Amino acid sequence: MTTTRLSVAFIPLTDAAPLIAAEEMGFAREEGLSLDLVRAPSWSSLRDMLAFGRVEAAHLLSAMPVAMALGLGGVASPVSALMVLSMNGTVIGVNQTLAAAMAEAGHDFAITDATTAGKAVVAASEGRLRIGVPFPFSMHAELLYYWLSASGLPAPQGIEIKSVPPPLMADALAAGEIDAFCVGEPWGSKSVEDGSGTLLLAGRAIWSAAPEKVLATRTEWAAAEPDLTARLMRAVWKAARWLGDSGVKTTASEMLARPEYLDLEPHIIDRGLTGRLTINQKGDTRECPGFLEFHAGAANFPWKSQGMWIASQMAARLGLDRREVLEPGRAVFRSDLYRNYLAEAGAVLPGASEKIEGGIAQGTAVAAENGRLILSENLFFDGQIFDPNPK
Repeated sequence: MTTTRLSVAFIPLTDAAPLIAAEEMGFAREEGLSLDLVRAPSWSSLRDMLAFGRVEAAHLLSAMPVAMALGLGGVASPVSALMVLSMNGTVIGVNQTLAAAMAEAGHDFAITDATTAGKAVVAASEGRLRIGVPFPFSMHAELLYYWLSASGLPAPQGIEIKSVPPPLMADALAAGEIDAFCVGEPWGSKSVEDGSGTLLLAGRAIWSAAPEKVLATRTEWAAAEPDLTARLMRAVWKAARWLGDSGVKTTASEMLARPEYLDLEPHIIDRGLTGRLTINQKGDTRECPGFLEFHAGAANFPWKSQGMWIASQMAARLGLDRREVLEPGRAVFRSDLYRNYLAEAGAVLPGASEKIEGGIAQGTAVAAENGRLILSENLFFDGQIFDPNPK
């Protein structure tokens, strides 16, 4: 098989691991591909690389293709989310002033209790909270708005959101440019190492099945290159399956630590991979099962209801018609291509392409093709349910 070189952009984050592992562990080579992994400095630059053809595919924020479909953010190039690369994997952290105020009020920094953490941060806030997120249209932003509004701090009007590239988040906190952040690992842990931040909450505590990053291509490229699209998806899916094995965490952290990828010490990266997080400079640790998921529970399946939830959240805060945004949000999550191209790789395929979000309290068996499928817990912290097809 002739080897085809594909350019794929990524941001240096732990959840870029499926793309990095696809190349480094030989899964791309098995599919006759060589991945030219291009490290981007920011999400806006990565978006532009993809939209204007600098790269064929990208590690993309799950909300970004939805925003592009809705004409938000200035670039409206049609982009498809071929598969989900990761669920969860984000942390919310605060500066030392807020951390001290919350600790004095008795907060225990459990990191898995969104209700208590929300009340604590609202009570400790003096004035308008300045919160860093990697990009305005991201799961980070949507989870923050959702969580803070439900906690009694109206969002977005009650907070000031600032866009900060993930590798610069700890620096922005240390410089006093922001009071808090929501960012993907390992950059929350980096703020702890630097002494600027304390980890308050794991993102999965807000929504336990949040699609964080997706493998994305331009929609026209996927249509014009079905064979390459299929080969790329198979390589990345195999890498995600490999990463789901608990026995590879050390190997994965050492691989991601290389200068061309995350350029950080492996022990810092390992925290996000294992869910054993050091939350402050004193060395206090917290366990968060399911902190970052690459494969189990149909984690890679691009549920159309995920795109619809993202679109509905954007509509609610931006004053858009919530009925009109649902179909564009639904369309960018390409469960059709996932079914067409990954069945032969052995992927277990759900019987449906949409589901009620927030409605699974524990692992639940569902109808599936190619094997048995148990969906993981899928809950919003406040008990809300999102039905993509309400009666």
